[in-house]
Amino acid sequence: MITLHGIPNCDTVKKARAWLDAHDRPYQFHDFKKLGVPEAALDRWLAAAGCDKVLNRKGTAWRALDEATRNAVVDAASAKPVMCAHPSVIKRPVVVWSDGAITVGFDPADWAQRA
Repeated sequence: MITLHGIPNCDTVKKARAWLDAHDRPYQFHDFKKLGVPEAALDRWLAAAGCDKVLNRKGTAWRALDEATRNAVVDAASAKPVMCAHPSVIKRPVVVWSDGAITVGFDPADWAQRA
């Protein structure tokens, strides 16, 4: 089963959900704004995709953080508590595919290749 992690009102998450529905790909949706980000899951995402891919430094949520917090994030270890406390700074969607592979962001061409 595919698990799509994100925030329901995010435009990219909406596109991703619509794509999965249109391609008859059953999935579970994990709203990490309401349900939080499980620390073990975040560890797997960071290990699979890397901090630079998982942490969205271009979004409004990142810019809303105080400068000291932003400057303190230098690697995955320092980014993890910020992402747990402020899940909106995580790039969306994070997808855990049926085979256990993890992708970050919406890429229809890549998704079409996946089971």
